[in-house]
Amino acid sequence: MTSVTNAPVPARVVLNQADIDRALTRIAHEILEANKGSKDLVLLGIPRRGYPLAVRLAHKIAAADPTVDATAIVGQLDVTMFRDDLSHQPTRPPYPTQLPRTGIDNKVVVLIDDVLYSGRTIRAALDAIIDLGRPRIVRLAVLIDRGHRELPIRADHVGKNLPTSSAEKVRVRLEETDTAADGSVVNEVVIEGGA
Repeated sequence: MTSVTNAPVPARVVLNQADIDRALTRIAHEILEANKGSKDLVLLGIPRRGYPLAVRLAHKIAAADPTVDATAIVGQLDVTMFRDDLSHQPTRPPYPTQLPRTGIDNKVVVLIDDVLYSGRTIRAALDAIIDLGRPRIVRLAVLIDRGHRELPIRADHVGKNLPTSSAEKVRVRLEETDTAADGSVVNEVVIEGGA
C-alpha cells in the first residue's frame, strides 16, 4: 500500500542570476529591434520588482546604444490605486510614480514587470498610464510569463515562458528588493508549492 504524504514540495530554482542576465540582455535587444532604435523610448517599471528590472534593461539598452542615457529613459509606475482588487488586498502605501523628464506623451512606453499572471496588474497599469498622458505605443516586457490569464493581455517581450499550475507560486528575487534568510544577495526565480 502506498502512503500519500502532504509534505511541502521544496522550492526549485528555474532561473539563476546568469539566466536572468541573459534573458534581460535578449529583451533589451528585442526592444531596440521592435522600436527600430532607442528614439522616443521610455521604460516604466511596476513596483516592486518591475522597477529594478526596468533599470537593468535601461542599462543594457544604453550598453547596446551609446546615445542612450539609461537614467533618462526609465521611470516607475505605481498601479495600486488602479487595481480592481484593492478592497481585498492588505493596505500598503503606494510607491511613488516617477516619469522620465520627457514625460510619456507620444513616446514608445514599455511596461516592465517581473511576472505576468492574470493580466490584472497590467490592466491597472494601462489605466494609470492613461491618467498620465498619451503614449504613441505601449508594449509589455516581463521576465516570466506563467500563463493563467484572466484578461486578454499578452507580453511583447518575455524572458521565459513558465507553464505552472495555479497551486504553484512563482517568486522573483532580486538583489535590489530581496535578501536570503542568511542575509546574502539573491537573484533568482523559484517555483514554490504545487504537487
